This record gives sequence, structure tokens and C-alpha cells, in this order.
Amino acid sequence: EIEILLSKNKITRSGIISLGTYLALIKSNSEYLINDVSSISNRFNEFNQQPYNLKATLYPYQKTGWQWLKYLTNENLGGILADEMGLGKTIQIISLFCSENNHKLFPSLIVAPSTLLENWKREVIKFAPDLKPYIHQGPNRTGFPSELKKFDLIITSYETIVRDLSLMKQIQWRIIVLDEAQAVKNPLAKRTISVKSLSRNLGIAVTGTPIENRLLDLWSILDFSVPGFLGTKEDFEMRYSQDLTSSKALETIVSPLLLRRKVSDVAKDLPARIIIPQILEMSNEEAETYENIRQDIINQFKTNSSLAVLSRLRMYTTHPFLINSSFDEFPENYSTKYMRLLEIIEEVVSNNNKLILFTSYNKMNDIIKIDIQRKFGIYVNSIDGRTEIGNRQNIVDDFSKIAGSALLVLNPVAAGTGLNITAANHVIHYNLEWNPAKEDQASARAYRRGQTLPVTIHRLYYMNTVEEVINERLTRKRELANNTIVGVTGDNIDADDILKSIQRSPKFHQ
Repeated sequence: EIEILLSKNKITRSGIISLGTYLALIKSNSEYLINDVSSISNRFNEFNQQPYNLKATLYPYQKTGWQWLKYLTNENLGGILADEMGLGKTIQIISLFCSENNHKLFPSLIVAPSTLLENWKREVIKFAPDLKPYIHQGPNRTGFPSELKKFDLIITSYETIVRDLSLMKQIQWRIIVLDEAQAVKNPLAKRTISVKSLSRNLGIAVTGTPIENRLLDLWSILDFSVPGFLGTKEDFEMRYSQDLTSSKALETIVSPLLLRRKVSDVAKDLPARIIIPQILEMSNEEAETYENIRQDIINQFKTNSSLAVLSRLRMYTTHPFLINSSFDEFPENYSTKYMRLLEIIEEVVSNNNKLILFTSYNKMNDIIKIDIQRKFGIYVNSIDGRTEIGNRQNIVDDFSKIAGSALLVLNPVAAGTGLNITAANHVIHYNLEWNPAKEDQASARAYRRGQTLPVTIHRLYYMNTVEEVINERLTRKRELANNTIVGVTGDNIDADDILKSIQRSPKFHQ
């Protein structure tokens, strides 16, 4: 693709060069980089139509992301997709796998936090039904590479990569995608060393926080995507200090390999609300405890078929601490959902945004308020039934005045109506409510007049539990567009929904 003539090491005619050549020139501070040579990084615009087999319509900025990814893969280069949370990094990656000639891209591997594996699988099935995804996780996972090669996309966790490294190294992966790639920011961590040792044609890192604490974070992530591009760890640390000058110099070099858009940058291309389902799978230990509670409830159901019979299941899916007196310093060790919550908050805080979180349980409110303030050092306050009515607006005002990130933990009854909290552009529904109107009213605290940014709404729930039944009911009621038949307090729940709730079990869907 090079159309440049050299004479005595001098460029005598302009022309087209590959991205690889451009990167080599820019790394060496070449004198030949003149005029508009940098426009080579925009050549991915040649891909005009989104993949025909993608069952979604991409927003303009998502289409640009797909074009960029496709251009990189055509150049046999990896990169870092570093869009801010809520911009649809997952659908952009799925679009790449849907591209024409996609048989050349498989088998490929998606490595993600264990909390996101089921979400990845469902998104692939929904938007790319032609592809065959498979979750490699749990005690019944295969030990034979031939079994994994039957699928287009293998989805697994960082922890499983470490455990099954010898198995994974037996496969030549076409593309390896690292989701939440800040997981490999520490170059000395076992998970980092493991994923970098896998054989791959290309590596793509997906992260909303490419640099969390130091420039070495970016080196480690890019060392996966484009091994050796920034030299060795020692060379990099000698060349780049933790200062603005080094940061700008590094940006010039890596910009063609890193795509970073913020919500504020593409606000005109976004819907007013971005709803992100966080579909979670319980660990084996969590599923075992859930099953024990479910069996107790089945016995109770014979004499009590009211909604109250499900309260212990709902409390357990919120957090195991709610059904006992425990209050450990590390609640994430006991709950997959809470672990995912911390991952979301970490990214929101890194982008200096504010968020509000809804939970029905006072004890969960207390756990979150204490733990998040301790872990992240941000302003955290709460409003629930214990908060004096006259003080609630003052709490919102104090939250709105905070210059950086802040969190308000809210009860959907005590704070789900009346309050204007447009300082927040992230809403987390930590435990789902039976009543869709109650959830929508709660979301409207941030999504309302005066809000200048799209609002990202995160909905956390466990698959194959009472929470998935609640989510199915909410979807059904919204589709009927008849929320008025639903009681404000969550009464009038269909008997079928109660029955479904006690029949679902995560233990038998591992």
C-alpha cells in the first residue's frame, strides 16, 4: 500500500502509506511527517454501510467506532476502544464481528469480568443472531480446545483465563477482546501476564478508563493490543514521566490506536435516556444459598401465596447481608451484584460524574453509603423513610453543589417523586421494583427538564431468579402501555408472576 519513492533517504513524492508505516514514522519523530499526513487515521471512513447482519441501527458515533475497528483489523492492528460509559462499546464490538467476511475473525475470545459474561452472551444473541457464542465458565466447562472451536465467540472471565491458561494457549485466536481492560493495567499481575501470553492475530481493549492512576496503565493495556509498540516497560518509564508534557507526547503517538469519545462530545447523536441492563449470574455459592431459601418458600407457599412470601428472595438478591446481621468491610466478597456496582461506580467516578442509586432497603442504603465513601472518598448521602421531609431538598442541594463526583442513595418511595436531581447523569436501579411507574418516576429525578446530558440508567438484576421475573413483568407492562393498572405500592401482582418467582432457580442454570 506504500506509494512513496525514496531517494537518498529522502521522500521525493507524496502518496499513501499504511497505518503501520505512519505509526513507525511518528514514533521516530520523522522529518518526513509533513502537511496532512496525519489524515491517514481518518481513512476508516471508506466503510459506509453498517454490517447487513447486525440487528440494530447504530448511532452515528457508533458507526464511526465500527468503521475505526474495521479499519484497524484490515490493517492487522489492534487498538483501544475507550468511549465513556453509556456510549455502547459492546454494540460496536459486536458490529465488528458481524462485518462481511466475518469467517476470518473466528474463533475469537471475549474476556470480561465474571459479572458481565451473561450480558455479553445475551447482547450477541440479540444483535448478531448469526453468531454462535459460548460462555466458558464454571465447574462444567470443557477441557478440550476442539469443543471451544465449535463456536464463533468464546466468552470467559479473567479468573478463568488464569485457571485454564494451558487450554486457552492451544487455540490461535483471531481476535481477543478485553472488556473492562483496566483489569490489565498492572503489568505484573497474574491476569495481565496470562492474557498477554495468549496466541492471537489481533487484540482489542475495551475500557472507559484507559488511564486510572498513571501513564503506565496505558502502556500495559496497549502492550496487549499492539505488543511492543511502546517498547518495554523499562524503556517506557524512562521516556515518559508523570507530567503533562509526557502525556501530550504520548497522546500524539497513540491517538491513531485509541478511540475516546465522551457523552458530552456526542450528546446530539444520543437518545435522551440510555438504558443499560446489567444481567448478572450468581456464583455457585450464591446460587446454593438462594436455592435453600427458595425451598423454604415453596413450603410456605402452600399456606401463604401472597407477595410477602418472596421478600426473603428479594432481600437476598439485593445483598446476603440483608437476611442476616452481617456487615463486613468488604461486601463485594459476598455478592456478584455488589461487585458489579463497584465496577460501575469506579468508571463514573473516573469520569467525574454524579450518580443516584435507588434501593428499597434501608440496610442496603447504609451499606452502600458507608462503603462507597470509604472506597472512593467521594461525597455520599442518602434519602429514605428515616430522613426528615424538611431536610430532603437540602440534601439534594448539597449534592448538586459538589464540584466533582458524588453519590445519592435513595429510596424510591421517599425520594422517587418531587425531587429535581439533574446534577446526576447516571441512575442505578440496584434492586428492581414490581411497579414500572415507580421505576420510571425514580429515573425521572435525573431525566427531566434542566438536564443537559443524556441520562444513563443502569438496571441490575440476577438471571433465573425472582429479579428476572420482575424484569419480565416490567417489560410486559410497559409494552402494554397501561401502567395505571399497577398499584403504586406494588400490589396487584399477578399470581402467575409469584408462581414463576418461586420456580426459577440459578442453581439449575449454571
